[in-house]
Amino acid sequence: MLAVKAKDFVILIGVLMIVIMLIIPLPGPMLDFLIIVNILIAIMILLVAMNAKEALDFSVFPSLLLIVTLFRLGLNVSTTRSILSNGYGGEVIATFGDFVIGGNVLVGFVVFLILVIIQFVVITKGAERVSEVSARFTLDAMPGKQMAIDADLNSGLIDDKEAQIRRRKIQGEADFYGSMDGASKFVKGDAIAGIIIVTINLIFGIIIGAVQMGLPVGEAFEKFSLMTIGDGLVSQIPALLISTATGIIVTRAVSDGNLGEDVVDQLGQNPTLFYIAGSIVFLLGFVSPSLLPITAIIAGTAFFGAYTMRRNIRQAVEEPIMEEETATGPTESVVSLLQIDSIEFEFGYGLIPLADESQGGDLLDRVVMIRRQLALELGFILPTVRIRDHLQLSPNAYRIKVKGNVVAEGELLLDHYLAMSPGIDDPEVFGIETTEPAFGLPALWIDEETRTRAEMSGYTVVDPPSVVATHLTETLKKHASELLGREETKQLVEHLKETHPVLVEDVTPSVLSIGEIQKVLRHLLKEHVSIRNLPLLFETMADYGKVTKDSEILGEYCRQGLARQLTDQVSPPDGPLYVVTLGGQTEQLIQDAVQKTEFGNYLALDPDQARDVIERAGEQLSLFERYGASAVILCSPTIRLFVRQLLERYYPDVPVLAYNELLSSVEVKSIGVI
Repeated sequence: MLAVKAKDFVILIGVLMIVIMLIIPLPGPMLDFLIIVNILIAIMILLVAMNAKEALDFSVFPSLLLIVTLFRLGLNVSTTRSILSNGYGGEVIATFGDFVIGGNVLVGFVVFLILVIIQFVVITKGAERVSEVSARFTLDAMPGKQMAIDADLNSGLIDDKEAQIRRRKIQGEADFYGSMDGASKFVKGDAIAGIIIVTINLIFGIIIGAVQMGLPVGEAFEKFSLMTIGDGLVSQIPALLISTATGIIVTRAVSDGNLGEDVVDQLGQNPTLFYIAGSIVFLLGFVSPSLLPITAIIAGTAFFGAYTMRRNIRQAVEEPIMEEETATGPTESVVSLLQIDSIEFEFGYGLIPLADESQGGDLLDRVVMIRRQLALELGFILPTVRIRDHLQLSPNAYRIKVKGNVVAEGELLLDHYLAMSPGIDDPEVFGIETTEPAFGLPALWIDEETRTRAEMSGYTVVDPPSVVATHLTETLKKHASELLGREETKQLVEHLKETHPVLVEDVTPSVLSIGEIQKVLRHLLKEHVSIRNLPLLFETMADYGKVTKDSEILGEYCRQGLARQLTDQVSPPDGPLYVVTLGGQTEQLIQDAVQKTEFGNYLALDPDQARDVIERAGEQLSLFERYGASAVILCSPTIRLFVRQLLERYYPDVPVLAYNELLSSVEVKSIGVI
């Protein structure tokens, strides 16, 4: 905190010093000190600009350019006051003026004018134009760059953190070039002000010297011309350095090296060109024999540089090839093939418009919304979905992969709509018979003309992108437990540790490892139980983790802690909760079939008995259709897990709850007994 305040204090003092220079006369030694500081700042800015790898590495440059320009103009005001008042502007100005003039005032004026012309006409004008064009093109390219970032994020090429960094960089580039477009006007105005100030100093200096000081006109001209030109030079040389830095910054392309490295590397890519250039220079020496020694030295230097570059290039190529062939080459070509994406969405070429934004496709945006929705529902962030076309699929087909395995697939007709019957079919609504991929309902692919009729008849009509989004959402929910790995679990623990550090310390690593916590959470997700209430789950694991390490038993304890959540999940908004219960004989049968081993507990039920229980469960679950309610099975806590294991293959979407997982305030009505 103190360091930040010190930096702010330095900048504040600098700005106040500029104001002081405009108002209060400064003595000669102080002017000498500030002029040298001005030159030092200009040199530092030029060196930083040359060593920047990209423009944003020197993002403070527009603001710094304004401050330095005002500082230099403040110095001009102070030196002008000193020259016109005392006929003396300090030792630095006198030294510069005497050195450049060298006894000839006209030569000094010519040198000063050349410096101003170079800065104003060449460097400043060019930098101003480049800044304007760069700002315009950067702003025009922003939407395309943002879309490219979103596409890379949705396809899995980058993660959320990298996407945020790239978005900030794009915004920074737009702000930088927009600021540079305005800041370059200060440089242009500074050059014009330099010419005007020199003219005023010279004219009024001669008048003051002749009228007020009583000097002859020639002596006044000689005295004030030396000071004026010296003052102009000490102002224009730093201004020229900063103008050059401005041109370097706005013309700098993104690179891995600084300006010096890029110039040497890129000019030295083809040593043959140095041989040709050196030969041409050497032949020029024969035009005038007196020039031959000079051209021979220059040509020899070019030949030596070309020979050195060729040797370095040969070494740089040969050594990595040998090392790559013996060590890393074959391995790297194979390692990339071993990568498996957590979630993949592949589609035939006929479905490319779904993901192509230029054709109106919004699949990428839908995937982003799906991940956000599932993060709220499941309690953890799903891995990035990699989206790509696959030539081996039929044109209208798509498939969803989890951990490299196909878990769902379907077909779409992009120019049709999917219509699902309300229960009573309308004979005038006809189309291509199909099955809704997410829930397996019978449906029809209908055209645009039939859509209105279907909607009026109560059909549920869905467009193809929504069909895909629903299918992908339900598939990811179903396989959420497979997507929660140790890395994702560790991220959840680290996130919880920020707000509940003591709770996390009570659980891991002393009580449960990350792997054991992962198994408990996966046990919950497998039955579509959200793990968003992570603090409550950790409190339960902290209480019972010292008693047992069995992830399934810990998962059952966690379910009991989530009783309110489970109740809300199955209870209808109004009316009683209809359930099917297990008879005492069936519960005892399952209880007796549980085998306990050191590796965990499992159900060892006789196949005929198991088939009988499953058939009776099917009969009872069919009763829910009469009540228009969702099926729920209720049983005792000790066998809930094993009942679920027995029925999940045949009734995967039917929740199995224990009595203590329902709140006492819920009205429960049993409509059947297994």
